[in-house]
Amino acid sequence: MTAANPVTLPLASHKASHVRFAVDGKVATLTLDRPEKKNPLTFESYVEIVDIFRAAAKDGAVKAIVVAGAGGNFSSGGDVLEIIGPLVAMSTVELLDFTRMTGEVVKAMRACPQPIVAAVDGVCAGAGAIIAMASDLRIGTAGARVAFLFNRVGLAGCDMGACAILPRIVGQGRAAELLYTGRTLGGEEAERWGFFNRLAAPDAVLAEAQALARQIADGPTFANAMTKRMLETEWAMSVEAAIEAEAVAQALCMKTEDFARAYRAFAAKQKPIFEGN
Repeated sequence: MTAANPVTLPLASHKASHVRFAVDGKVATLTLDRPEKKNPLTFESYVEIVDIFRAAAKDGAVKAIVVAGAGGNFSSGGDVLEIIGPLVAMSTVELLDFTRMTGEVVKAMRACPQPIVAAVDGVCAGAGAIIAMASDLRIGTAGARVAFLFNRVGLAGCDMGACAILPRIVGQGRAAELLYTGRTLGGEEAERWGFFNRLAAPDAVLAEAQALARQIADGPTFANAMTKRMLETEWAMSVEAAIEAEAVAQALCMKTEDFARAYRAFAAKQKPIFEGN
């Protein structure tokens, strides 16, 4: 959804401590960047990621976002020494502040109107698996290893929206298996289960995710944002309510100039060039 007054992403050139962020044309790439430790998340990186997605939501120039990890892994989840250790010493109130803060990552990703494509290779565990899950599309590798590890450290599987979102992707029974056991889901199995949309070679997974993001970015931006919003909200609707909501959404899309451009291009036997308004 294009902002009325597009702004520049404040983190586009920001030297974040654990996250890299770059914009190339219409596509932005967020890279989890602690490769020496398989890109674990820290208190700081949670905040950085939330800030990036909230800023992206206001940026009319960015039409799609890719999330990836550096060094052949996506993310190993919360850093054991920097996050897990301090949590043991916190009060209940402090812990609730932390768990709400981590949930803001998923809220920011789902509220961001731009479609998000995850490029997943290697380890994708814990909160890292949540970030992949919260993306709109996921391209993985055969060597990717996805694991929702929470129960293996004595916690519930209901973390950062996993019990709401994961069943939508892989089904209730399969989600229950992953959340109750914490077992690793290999790349080929993840594709069969629908967690990955498709697989790519390790040296091509980021490029394929960026190519898919560019393809989406070249589409009708307002309409893509509307699709994302409807996919998010219709899960809790009746079919009747969903049909009515989609009628309203589609009528709004029919008032965009991109819809008129598509008609004119079709009439002229040309490919439409969308401009996002």
